[in-house]
Amino acid sequence: MSQLFSPIRLGNQEFPNRIVISPMCQYSAIHGDANDWHLVHLGTLSMSGAALLVLEATAVEEIGRISHGDLGLYNDENEAALHRVLGFCRKHGSAKFGVQIAHAGRKGSAQAPWEGGRALGPDGDPWETVSASALPFADDWHTPREASEEDIERIVAAFAETAERAIRLGFEVIELHAAHGYLLHQFLSAVSNQRTDQYGGSLENRMRFPLRVFDAVKAVCTPEVALGVRITGSDWIEGGIDIEEAVAFASELKRRGCHYVDVTSGGIALKAKIEIGPGYQVPFAAEVKRRVGIPVWSVGLIVTPEQAEDVVASGRSDMVALGRTILDEPHWPWKAAQVLGADVARPPQYQRAAPRLWPGASYKQPRPPQPVAAE
Repeated sequence: MSQLFSPIRLGNQEFPNRIVISPMCQYSAIHGDANDWHLVHLGTLSMSGAALLVLEATAVEEIGRISHGDLGLYNDENEAALHRVLGFCRKHGSAKFGVQIAHAGRKGSAQAPWEGGRALGPDGDPWETVSASALPFADDWHTPREASEEDIERIVAAFAETAERAIRLGFEVIELHAAHGYLLHQFLSAVSNQRTDQYGGSLENRMRFPLRVFDAVKAVCTPEVALGVRITGSDWIEGGIDIEEAVAFASELKRRGCHYVDVTSGGIALKAKIEIGPGYQVPFAAEVKRRVGIPVWSVGLIVTPEQAEDVVASGRSDMVALGRTILDEPHWPWKAAQVLGADVARPPQYQRAAPRLWPGASYKQPRPPQPVAAE
């Protein structure tokens, strides 16, 4: 029996398999509003057979966006736009929905990647950014304003308000983004946090603001919502977060009622040297799971069904979260189910392509390369 296609429970939410579609920024919203692009994109992925589809990083306030095209959930218009998209997805798809709520901090006021991904210039309608300290993300980036106590209070409240909107929209999962170099990560990492007040210095102090955000969101969540956090296992840079700090943060989150952590790495600085390879972030998740005893998701260059199965079956991770693998092959869970001898939900309109009804499915099975005859 495939472990990838076995059920799992996070909090009070049950999922039929261990496949998550990772949050993937689309940079295609208008004033934070989802639109027809999101309807097609999320509609397709909701029918993929994955148990859970997590929306892209969704800003909790306007200046918390990465770019002008970021999705937001900070006003009534944002909420109404998402309501329309989610209604379509739930009517036709089988996936449950999560939303990753986030604040970009010093990485905000930037171009979309296909526009260059740099800080917005004067003609790009830039905005003032805030961070743990007045340190730019990189050369030629905006220097952020060090967050004041008033900023911190406002942002904590913004996260809670966005969570309340997410609950009204019926999201089964809410994930706080505390990784990839965004604001909560900026407070956590000594690379970007050089404060001398109660929010800087020791790890206990650097965790203070992210934990305040977690507590505020936890306080508004209903019992049905599974609440998780995306954390970093390593900053890949001297003086940054390492696995020891990741374990300490995950332990504190577990103590406060966190249902899972989604373990990634990198993003705090452009000069970080990341050692990329198949499943390169899985060891971080495995170590957090082993030492903290909290459900974990693994991410990062998990590509084949056999690889995903091994990650779960070996006990290194409870779920796998796939990003570009799914963009490349939106019905990847269908393929994985066929390879691993499992079954997965399909829309009735597509049932005729299921292996039991379509003889052509057997011709798609991978075959070992055949030897080439010598001339």
